[in-house]
Amino acid sequence: MEWTLNNVVLKPGEVTLEAWRAIYRGAGVALDPASAPIIAASAAAVERILGKGEPIYGINTGFGKLASVRIETADLERLQRNIVLSHAAGVGPAMPIPVARLMMALKLASLAQGASGVRPATMALLEALLAKGLTPVIPTQGSVGASGDLAPLAHMAAAMIGVGEILVGETPTPAAKALREAGLEPLTLGPKEGLALLNGTQFSTAYALAALFEAETLFGSALVTGALATEAAKGSDTPFDPRIHALRGHAGQIETAAALRALMAGSAIRASHLVGDARVQDPYCLRCQPQVMGAALTILRQAAHTLAVEANGVTDNPLIFAEADEALSGGNFHAEPVAFAADMIALALCEIGSLAERRVAMLVDPALSGLPAFLTPHPGLNSGFMMAQVTAAALVSENKQSAYPASVDSIPTSANQEDHVSMAAHGARRLMAMAANAGAVIGIELMAAAQGCDFHRPLTSSPVLEAVRAALRAQVATLEDDRHLHPDMAAAIALVRDGAILAAAGEIALPSLCEGV
Repeated sequence: MEWTLNNVVLKPGEVTLEAWRAIYRGAGVALDPASAPIIAASAAAVERILGKGEPIYGINTGFGKLASVRIETADLERLQRNIVLSHAAGVGPAMPIPVARLMMALKLASLAQGASGVRPATMALLEALLAKGLTPVIPTQGSVGASGDLAPLAHMAAAMIGVGEILVGETPTPAAKALREAGLEPLTLGPKEGLALLNGTQFSTAYALAALFEAETLFGSALVTGALATEAAKGSDTPFDPRIHALRGHAGQIETAAALRALMAGSAIRASHLVGDARVQDPYCLRCQPQVMGAALTILRQAAHTLAVEANGVTDNPLIFAEADEALSGGNFHAEPVAFAADMIALALCEIGSLAERRVAMLVDPALSGLPAFLTPHPGLNSGFMMAQVTAAALVSENKQSAYPASVDSIPTSANQEDHVSMAAHGARRLMAMAANAGAVIGIELMAAAQGCDFHRPLTSSPVLEAVRAALRAQVATLEDDRHLHPDMAAAIALVRDGAILAAAGEIALPSLCEGV
């Protein structure tokens, strides 16, 4: 991957997940100049194909069920403008800026592969929007994931022709005004360009990638809080013995067990009950962490691979093959791969949060943890973590209800021309709320596990986990008596979602979702 200052340089077809993550986190975007000849050749091929006088879908015909309607040459410009305006029919809240910018970058990289017939000037405008911090206001609802993410991408294209709104920074501004004040001209669409801009899977893929990057942080954080909860409950690290996991053979499970062993290495709390512990086996939420989290790691990696391929693909229709002056109609806009990947991410987020909540429930129960009831030194007068666990349970149930596979749903559209759709857009969009829920559960576990370890003082956990506790304690004090818990929870959740817990864990090698993809 080539980098220029703070820009990610997009080499079409070769962009890594690391680069997409950087764009999502705020890096600038620049298109590799080497793609310019390919883009120009594709646009020239469209003109030559038109010159043959044959009907070509979406270039000189209507769209969808209206594909049999031939459009006269004089109306081709109006045809492309009309498809943008008519398809900008989304509803609901606007896309968050980081996800919208990621979608725009995905579209830029796809069009730059020279199979879409888009002119260099059109590419330059899309690149300029990203460079100048101009983000179209794009409603999040209205795509069924085939024939592409039509409605949201149409809102992006509408902004490029001066219709709708653009966020200048974070301020909604009429698109024509925003372009003018940035020194940009609204686009006049050439043959096929409207269709190329609004056809594709970039909305679904952007949301799925954003959720994958959030899940990456949450997965590692849950390993850290799971290890800390094991310490708080004086659980055994025997279930993390590498011999156990080698006999099963799943790579994700083996790596997860190794990470848990590393996190707990050198713990005085663990050493204090190596001999004479009356308990034979820990509850599954402690003992089966490698099996559950390892399985989640495996499917997250599978989703990462699918999304890495999708992000580097061309998904509009028809596709232009400049060497042969051909426009071929197909179905690359069907987002079934993204839908399956989103469903896998949903399952993993659900289970990561569910296992963490079970550890919180175990810690607040004195019969299971051996700790004071609800982790308060004075139960009865104080309720301690009673309601924090209830909140975690509520969030887990929300995620369970959201984890139903979106990919098994379909509803015919466009007068049955588009008779099977992927629902990838909904499947990917729901993931951000699921990630927020899981992150909150892990934040609650962080507080509960640290509180549990406090009862073992002066014994300490491993150096790594003590660094994690110190990061929490810098913002959230030990709970001696009941106090307003919400600010503490907000601080702990922020430490999880911002990656501060992973940073505190330092040099411990936690499994990666995206490495090498």
